[in-house]
Amino acid sequence: MKKKNEVVAAINVGSDFLRMSIAQLHSDGTLRILEDTSLPNNIGKDTFTTRRISPKTINETCIRLKSFAKLMKDYEVKVYRAIATSGLHEADNRDYIIEQIRLIAGIHVEIVNILQERFLIYKALRNYLNEVDQIDLADSIIANITSGGVEVSMYAADGLKFTEHLKLGPLRLREVLSSLEAKTISFPRIMEEYIESKIYLLKPKLKKIPIKKFICLGGSLSILLQITKMEQQAYISKESFDTLYFQVRDLSSDQMIEAFNITLAEAELLLPTILIIHSLLSRTKAKGIHAPMITNRQGILYGLIDSLYETQRKSNDENDIISSVWYMAEKYGVDEKHASYVEKMSIELFEKTWKYHKLGDQEKLYLQVAAILHDSGNYVSLSEHSNHSSDIIRSQSILGFSDKELELIANIAKYHTTTRIPTYSDQSYYVLSHTEKILVSKLSSILKIAESMDISHKQKISDFEILSSSDDELYLHLISNKDIILEKWDIMNNAEFFQEVMGVRIKLKG
Repeated sequence: MKKKNEVVAAINVGSDFLRMSIAQLHSDGTLRILEDTSLPNNIGKDTFTTRRISPKTINETCIRLKSFAKLMKDYEVKVYRAIATSGLHEADNRDYIIEQIRLIAGIHVEIVNILQERFLIYKALRNYLNEVDQIDLADSIIANITSGGVEVSMYAADGLKFTEHLKLGPLRLREVLSSLEAKTISFPRIMEEYIESKIYLLKPKLKKIPIKKFICLGGSLSILLQITKMEQQAYISKESFDTLYFQVRDLSSDQMIEAFNITLAEAELLLPTILIIHSLLSRTKAKGIHAPMITNRQGILYGLIDSLYETQRKSNDENDIISSVWYMAEKYGVDEKHASYVEKMSIELFEKTWKYHKLGDQEKLYLQVAAILHDSGNYVSLSEHSNHSSDIIRSQSILGFSDKELELIANIAKYHTTTRIPTYSDQSYYVLSHTEKILVSKLSSILKIAESMDISHKQKISDFEILSSSDDELYLHLISNKDIILEKWDIMNNAEFFQEVMGVRIKLKG
């Protein structure tokens, strides 16, 4: 992308709709929407019932996306990002569909996991809260309701504390429980019980943080705002919501259509949406629901801006990621002082040795996360703890990272000890591409040196300097007023691997 007012596009291949936003990006970090368009699809209905998308739905999807491609051509869009969420992510035949979309519509679709979608939503939300409502996220809960699930995140005064994905989306609930609807006159109660059974893990966490603000996201919120006549304010008081909750529980879909002047599709999603919100809202001290109409497409557009210009949003996004990672570290009993020290030294080493690895900010973020969680495996066992750390990272829901990125971070953390180096006999390393192997080896070699600097867990080295370096030698000066013979010994034990990977020999100065 050139540094000018580019016209770009964001496409979401969702569970129930195909949506596209075309926007003009500005160098001050803002954007102007030129066009929003959407078309219905049945991807979610197919996936959530049979786990496969039918040939009919595939054909319809390709034809409709082809019309998106034509619209992009009319706007002379050269830069776009197209993502697919849970409806396609969970389909067993997703790879065939992605290929057919590429061939027929000429659009390359990237399947994102729930962590990446959450990251996009929060990117858009932060911009909205800062520029429109000026709401502080401290002591708040964010419920992002999509067709297939609900993302629940909690913020305390010091940042993001907890985030969890629940497979409780309104469309998924309808499809999963559809066989029960005709068998009972108490279907709302049955659905409510099912929802309660799925949020039990959140209950103790909701008690720990005094939630005062409730922010709800998702396309289905537009119906609630329409019904309560609060579209302009994007806020529903708790009293108004409770009134609607008790009203909807006693109505059939046909009665909702007549009472609220909505479509059948909207009526079928209204009940589960309200039940999900009520279950969460009732456990907070919030006086109402903030319902900004934020989309992942907006997050994509702001991401395109951030990739072109250095914006404050980029820093805020990374802060959210690191805050959530520290929450995980606390959960697994990580030694906070040691992990914080290794994190700091890893970042400094990364920046001061850039001429040898030439990696970017995203790779630095991988290193930072691996440094924080490198000892999390001690929670499982002190023996072979690096393997356990790797497994823990691989299984975590870390905001903003794809499955492949989590695999890279897991491998980086695995090789932080002196006794472990990447080898082809290690299956998790062997299956990586050539580029990924180099990335893991470079970052793990940095992490090894940072870990060695605190091998005693006493933070004896206050700082370090790269005094001078040549193409094949790097002089490392350790600053300390304590006996650091153990740290020096361990650094030199890891120096050989660092030299293998980076092509430069570490020499200790002084």
